Amino acid sequence: MELREKLLNIQMELKAPKNQYNSFGKYKYRNCEDILEAVKPLLLKYKATLTITDEIVVIGNNSPITYNETYYDKELKRENTRTIVVGLEKYFIKSTAILQDIESDAVLTNEAFAEISSHAGMSSEQSTGTASSYCRKYCLNGLFLIDDTKDPDTDEFHNQTTIEEKASDKQIELIKNLVDDIDSMLNYYGIEKIEDLTKKQASEIIKRKQK
Repeated sequence: MELREKLLNIQMELKAPKNQYNSFGKYKYRNCEDILEAVKPLLLKYKATLTITDEIVVIGNNSPITYNETYYDKELKRENTRTIVVGLEKYFIKSTAILQDIESDAVLTNEAFAEISSHAGMSSEQSTGTASSYCRKYCLNGLFLIDDTKDPDTDEFHNQTTIEEKASDKQIELIKNLVDDIDSMLNYYGIEKIEDLTKKQASEIIKRKQK
């Protein structure tokens, strides 16, 4: 049996349960460890090995372009100016899942990227570890055809896909004081950092926590 056929069988037979629980959104989800535990028996069955590597890559340059942009500030009810910086270096984790056939040494790979960004209450090591776990999960999702997308009819999908104005600094500070489990909140909205919340999402969180 060729490796591609083995992979097809693994994709068809793999059942990775959602063993984790998000206390903020009150829903179940799967993480990287859940996928790895589910795939191990199938690797033994089809005589293949799976390894995952991480690499830090830099995207961007050292010569950012800065310019001022005029926009209408809804809170101040007047035009305002903000500084836009383009071209800054950003650090990403690149995870590579490597499926190897032990009978033929044939190899199939899949890659994924996740930005290393700071999170409230996390050290730099914890932020890097969080990016690695996130990246490894979606790397495995791609290799084994695991669908983690949201139902288009749900509010959660709408929150993830609708482009809106970002939450204000005042909203973000208030949320940091109101929400105990920031990680669960970020996972619920499918974002990596609190600054990625929209004004609508921030209003929903504040309203929910102030009840």
